[in-house]
Amino acid sequence: MADRYYFISAGELAAKGADNIPDELIGNKHLIYSSPATLAFNSPGAQGFGVKRAGLAVPDSVMLLVAPRCCGRNTSALAAPGNLGERFFYLLLDDTDIVTGRHLVRIPEAVAEVCKSLPAPPSAVMICITCVDALLGTDMERVCRKCTEKAGVPVEPCYMYALTREGRLPPMVQVRKSVYSLLKPLPKRSDAVNVLGFFTALSEECELRFLLKQAGVNKIRELALCADFNEYLEMAEANFNIVLNQEARYAAADLEKRLGIPSVELTRLYQLDKVQRQYLLFAAAIGVQFDDKVYYNEAAAAVENFMKSHGNISISVGEWLNGDPFELTLALLRYGFKVPEIFGTVGEGNFVWVKKIAQLSPETRISSNLSPTMMLYKDNEIPCDAFIGKDAGYYHPGVPGVNWNGESQPFGYAGIKALFTELDTVLTAGKEKK
Repeated sequence: MADRYYFISAGELAAKGADNIPDELIGNKHLIYSSPATLAFNSPGAQGFGVKRAGLAVPDSVMLLVAPRCCGRNTSALAAPGNLGERFFYLLLDDTDIVTGRHLVRIPEAVAEVCKSLPAPPSAVMICITCVDALLGTDMERVCRKCTEKAGVPVEPCYMYALTREGRLPPMVQVRKSVYSLLKPLPKRSDAVNVLGFFTALSEECELRFLLKQAGVNKIRELALCADFNEYLEMAEANFNIVLNQEARYAAADLEKRLGIPSVELTRLYQLDKVQRQYLLFAAAIGVQFDDKVYYNEAAAAVENFMKSHGNISISVGEWLNGDPFELTLALLRYGFKVPEIFGTVGEGNFVWVKKIAQLSPETRISSNLSPTMMLYKDNEIPCDAFIGKDAGYYHPGVPGVNWNGESQPFGYAGIKALFTELDTVLTAGKEKK
């Protein structure tokens, strides 16, 4: 067994290249350690529920979980927060079901029974299935069509296949397509746009809404803000979609194919100049101009004030946060702070940030939360003054910092401002206690 936890410096990793990422940083190459830092292995904005909570993002919908008892017990334990428990129903599988696949003929009957048991028909039934049906090769599209015929309500699949997490269409990508699959063609409105990517809403302070209104966009719809199913259906009248999370690309492509709604993608960034550049390119793409000076200046002031108050402190960065830990690290380094370590999953998509980090801080350590060697990490083994990310906080008990994984989604200048404002509050409070 290893005598220390695994890490590689940013300089070493950048030299290896994106095609030679060490196996220790790749989850499907070794045993996975489910540390307390990774027990909620879900995308930000899907706290504690993953596919199950995400599937219920469709207003007035319910979910039928078709799974062995262990998965059902897990769901019932998670169902209390947010009053979602009353929207979960269960069709539990026994050994014979799993061996013979006989449960497939019971699913339409179960869906019909669920609908009859409710005071009013649901807007849709989302069927959540697990790795069992992945291994059986179940044709869930066909099963859902039979359910719709039987129950008279739309029925869509939600694939909770952990086996596909490392594949082309992992569960959180598939479920984003599912939650928009009920939209039907509507006449387009030139002043309507959808924001795709998150299961919870953008923060109220996010400037993106105000910039769009400058451009004459009056209807800005987000799934999490749809009050009812009718408002959800109105998302089909959008002139275009804005994709804020790459996991929503597949859903956006499907909407363009089915409904003729094109999309443009924006990235959540914490580098001020990159945010400004992205808005400039976005405005040019849609043929408008944005006046973002006020928002830029507010974010820049938040960074500057934090530096004046706390200096170029050392910050540990985790991955259980609203953002890419490597892009965030690069932003911190460029602002003048030190980042001795990053806990994160490296892939082709964010390796570009690794290369830039290596130029500024080649000694920064990179580790994977999933590596079993993380059991050997000692509390505060790498000294730091603050942390960002709930997992980084787990490795640094007693150190001030922010989890930065709340329900309200940060984005753009407002996200940068909020991060440094929150960090300042925490660190200032810590100084006052001393």
